[in-house]
Amino acid sequence: MSILVFGSLNIDHVYQVEHLVRPGETLPSTEYRRFQGGKGANQSVALARAGADVFHAGRIGPEGLWLRDAIAAEGVDVTHVGLDNQPTGHAIIQVDPAGENSILLYGGANLTVTSEDAHYVLSHFGEGDWLLLQNEISSLPAILLEAYERGLTVAFNPAPMTPEVLSYPLEGVSLFVVNQTEGATLAETNDVSPETVVGALQARLPNAAILLTLGVDGSLYARGGECIRTPAVAVNAVDTTAAGDTFIGYFLAELLAGEPVQKSLALASRAAALCVTRPGAADSIPRRDEIEDSSFGRGE
Repeated sequence: MSILVFGSLNIDHVYQVEHLVRPGETLPSTEYRRFQGGKGANQSVALARAGADVFHAGRIGPEGLWLRDAIAAEGVDVTHVGLDNQPTGHAIIQVDPAGENSILLYGGANLTVTSEDAHYVLSHFGEGDWLLLQNEISSLPAILLEAYERGLTVAFNPAPMTPEVLSYPLEGVSLFVVNQTEGATLAETNDVSPETVVGALQARLPNAAILLTLGVDGSLYARGGECIRTPAVAVNAVDTTAAGDTFIGYFLAELLAGEPVQKSLALASRAAALCVTRPGAADSIPRRDEIEDSSFGRGE
């Protein structure tokens, strides 16, 4: 079983700062590093490192060829990563000593994906395959409709959350992965408590599973009458940039391998916890053997 990630590829410019910059403030950075990133690329790397059979579709500019090479080196099929004359998408990321971050995102070539691109790429996939989407590329409504018509199982992580998502054709999505703020916006509620968000999302999208990520409080999975709460693994965070992407990649890789939801959530939590102990985005995502061949996150 294959999974197609149709998503962003970004160059991440990461600055270590004493605190996140305030409006009107000029703040010196103590360190600068460049990483491969983009939620789509991060999730492809996480899936590949977790052992899944991964394809990536998206667009880059001329200065982003190294991004395509980097995810290809992880075993990701990059046949459907196209070259555009627009600049590659990029992010400017501030990280404070506690590992919290603030991100400024420029879409660039990620926003040149067309409905024709969607049709061509998805014509190579069909029933039995999975599609993982985020909200960092253009033509998502066309991609969602085409995927549904072709019988793909769709997982959607609507981040960054925008008002346009509410008008997308979401009926064909099988799994939503959201944090509390994203979930509340999608459910159109002002109450961000986990139970309220999940309940409201189930009422609006009754045919989909909901995976609510709760940061240090773990995660909450709900489908029909099933509800699974998974605690987070306590660590000293260095950089939280790709934690959510790592969690999603490992969770879906386990599901595709036929593992039950609870086991998939537990491994995903351990992977995300190990991720935040390292700097960077894709570079911080752990490999499967790092998690399985150690006592990390097992309470041993």
